[in-house]
Amino acid sequence: MQDCDRFTNGNAQVHCQVFVTTIGSVLRQLASRLGLRRVMRAVVTVLTIIGVAQSPVWSAGVTDIIWLESNSTAGNFILTFKNDGTGSPIFLGTTPTGGVGVFDKTFALGPFDSDQNLIVNEDGTLLFAVNSGSNSIAVFRITPNGLQPVQGSPFASGGSDPVSLGLKGDILAVVNKDQDPAQNANLILPNYTTFRVSPPGQLIPVENSTVSVAYNSSPSQALTASEGLFLFGADFFGGLLQSFRIDTDGRLRQNAPQALPNSAFVGQSAGHQPLGMRTHPNLPILYVDITPISEVAVYRYDETGVLSFVRTVKDSGAAPCWAVVNHTGTRLYATNTGDNSVSVYDLTDPLNPAEIQHFVMDSTTGAPFSTVIDQSDHFLYVVSEQSSADSTPAGNAFHTLKVNPDGTLTEPFSPSVLPIGGSVPVRAQGISVFGTR
Repeated sequence: MQDCDRFTNGNAQVHCQVFVTTIGSVLRQLASRLGLRRVMRAVVTVLTIIGVAQSPVWSAGVTDIIWLESNSTAGNFILTFKNDGTGSPIFLGTTPTGGVGVFDKTFALGPFDSDQNLIVNEDGTLLFAVNSGSNSIAVFRITPNGLQPVQGSPFASGGSDPVSLGLKGDILAVVNKDQDPAQNANLILPNYTTFRVSPPGQLIPVENSTVSVAYNSSPSQALTASEGLFLFGADFFGGLLQSFRIDTDGRLRQNAPQALPNSAFVGQSAGHQPLGMRTHPNLPILYVDITPISEVAVYRYDETGVLSFVRTVKDSGAAPCWAVVNHTGTRLYATNTGDNSVSVYDLTDPLNPAEIQHFVMDSTTGAPFSTVIDQSDHFLYVVSEQSSADSTPAGNAFHTLKVNPDGTLTEPFSPSVLPIGGSVPVRAQGISVFGTR
């Protein structure tokens, strides 16, 4: 009944509790007859139909809290903004992470190519953030008074240059990229590893959970699957897709890595380099951006997490790097770093995405990277990074995009420039969001 208490009150709370009790009884009976998987797919369909008719009670007055990361080598910190939907997001303040970020003055491919640099848990009670330059993970409690570091934060990341985080239940997956220019002399292999998150938020390393990958393979994302206990990764320079089963004890069981199919590169000399990924929220489907050829690959995955290639679809933008899928599984958004745009795909056929919009965002002098969508599916947030020597500090910003009823995008407000300042060059990274009442 906690969700009823959290998002409703008065008579609405009573009706919610009666509905939850009734539907729970019905679901138990159906599960015993039809099996759990078939019942859950039916529930998703019913709830999607209900959502079309009437949005959830709490989404009508939702306020999004948005967090970004400075990634400063002089002291990393979290920047917090609030969006109530009535104007440009409001800056609320900063919180130090207890570590430092990374910077590469050459702006080369690799060191900054990562996603999920900071994430929030499903309950909106904990925020996790990488300190790439000091090899640690900061953990904060999310409170009405702001971010409060949990006891012991930051925690060692289990490798060099942590860049991406994924959460499945109480298991936190970490990608250690090992491409920080300030640490390259260490010659530590990049890896995927896991931690158990204690109820107060401390990180406990899972024994024998670390899987190392090739030196300079540039792993970029720790994506936990929406369906099943799986972790997916993209080794950007290695040209490989990684897939792991997550055991109940939190250990990673690696499946055989897969190269991108040669059929996608016929007649092209571009590198076989996968980057941003996202799974469908209700189906065992993985979408992968193939950046050099501006295409999105579609994969199925089976009950062990093994991937099987389906097809690629064209992206009319340039260099798709990151992707998100809305919570109902009807739209895929691919963020195109090459032309400051987002391509919107209709997922009526989830195995054959159809592009319906190529939306070019306002210029920031930077380039778009990590992208998140809020719980209401009403706003998409895209971080902009100062990504070249020609970019100004205003390149460190984020876009607030309004999602129309048909899933297409508009940009009602100017990009929000991050008030980072300081005496060292900075390339901000990462963005996360949680909706509150």
